[in-house]
Amino acid sequence: MSKNPSAGQQAQRQLLDRINTAQPHTARIWNYWLDGKDNYEVDRAAGDQIRQLHPGIGEYARADRLFLGRAVRHLVAEAGIRQFLDIGTGLPTADNTHEVAQRIAPESRIVYVDNDPLVLTHARALLTSTPEGRTDYLDEDLRNVDAILEHAARTLDFTRPVGLMLLGVVIFLGDDEDPYGVVRQLLDALPSGSHLVLSHTVTSPSMPDVDEAVKFWNEHGTPKLTQRRPEDVARFFDGLDLLEPGVVSCSRWRPEPDDGPEPAEVAMFCGVGRKS
Repeated sequence: MSKNPSAGQQAQRQLLDRINTAQPHTARIWNYWLDGKDNYEVDRAAGDQIRQLHPGIGEYARADRLFLGRAVRHLVAEAGIRQFLDIGTGLPTADNTHEVAQRIAPESRIVYVDNDPLVLTHARALLTSTPEGRTDYLDEDLRNVDAILEHAARTLDFTRPVGLMLLGVVIFLGDDEDPYGVVRQLLDALPSGSHLVLSHTVTSPSMPDVDEAVKFWNEHGTPKLTQRRPEDVARFFDGLDLLEPGVVSCSRWRPEPDDGPEPAEVAMFCGVGRKS
């Protein structure tokens, strides 16, 4: 931050100017479905309309969030990961990546990346850290891989394994933007022992109402989404050692014992892969 008060105020005004309150935004709708307060009437209206088209869609947000917690706990407690690069952070809620990781290993370091101005205004909530660890936040787009890696290297040691978190963010890359190449470029910069944690909404003949909900979103909201089949989501893990149970519904990735014998499937699929 600048030490010049007028410069700081100008930067704040520029940031607020980037927030479009007239059009629903995915991060704010996600926040609404998670019972958060960082959303506007336009987001709540769109969220309710999407829920009418697909009543179970709010469960995707919860399932994705629970998957984040289970994946981070595994990486910290079982794989020894102490660094995370979380791209597409979204609005802060309970049990953010650094909170889950530092609860187990206080020395963990986390870099959050998002290009949503509303997320940036709430970034301070993501910058709390244990004294032993560290958190940082980058206002950057997933497409700008070189910039992300350059700035993240100020906090993370890329000679040691990193947990690359891409939850619900690759859906914003169209097929013409080489999404597999973007993910591969990120992974290529990480050493052996690093892990990819990725979730992605899917299209499936068994869930036609999901397609209708995404169609509505792409007509009215921002940014636009690209659905992919489960097998296309699995391609992001090509060349990695895919952890059990593979690419599955977020609700079914290593569920807790009290989740029941087989949690209901949601159209948000996920996986965790290790770089050899």
